Amino acid sequence: MIRCLVVDDEPLALHILEDYISKMPFLQLVKATTNPIEALTMVQAAEVDLVFLDVQMPELTGIQFLKIANGKAKVILTTAYPQYALEGYELDVVDYLLKPIAFDRFFKSVQKAQSIIQPVVAKPQQVVVQAEPVQQDDFSTDFIFVKTEHKIQKVYLHDILFIEGLKDYISIFTSAERIITLQGMKKMEDALPEKHFVRVHKSYIVALNKIDSIERSRIQIGEKIIPVGDTYRDEFFRMIENKNI
Repeated sequence: MIRCLVVDDEPLALHILEDYISKMPFLQLVKATTNPIEALTMVQAAEVDLVFLDVQMPELTGIQFLKIANGKAKVILTTAYPQYALEGYELDVVDYLLKPIAFDRFFKSVQKAQSIIQPVVAKPQQVVVQAEPVQQDDFSTDFIFVKTEHKIQKVYLHDILFIEGLKDYISIFTSAERIITLQGMKKMEDALPEKHFVRVHKSYIVALNKIDSIERSRIQIGEKIIPVGDTYRDEFFRMIENKNI
């Protein structure tokens, strides 16, 4: 059993997570508390394996809690404020759940925690990761054709930096040029492999391997700063999380 601790200053949030935990056969709720100091004492005494931790609390924020706990228990952050996701991942959290938390999202999160805390259980999942290099080779030679004003142009996927939507047309930016085509963002999004490209804004799709840095809700690719829209933020940071080491 994975021993769980829930820390949140909102009683309703505590109740929801208590209910979710009770539905999982491999989770055991040790305590649900609104007191982060009490929770920190339990973590430091190695009484729990997994903490569901709210970010915004009056006595001690979730980020402060993480820094003091120093990895003595695995942590899943829970909050209504997505801007803390990147900082949380930098502090090695297991996952980041945005409120209101749906059960299916909770289920995926605790499965991930189980694979970390009880690695023997996670062996079947490791096979999927091993297949990735083959797909990466395909990506290096894959391409699409786009219709420009005077011709149909071949564009290699590995050359694409990002794509910008501008009303009735889109611009495909590569390291060498900008290609303008009369096309919709949705159709372009569907044509690109989701493993390598992610929509981060109603007007932007980015190539994950071309991202230079991320600062809160801004992505930098070369000299270009690209905003992360509210609608796409949670999914984007989940993809980034899978690339974290």
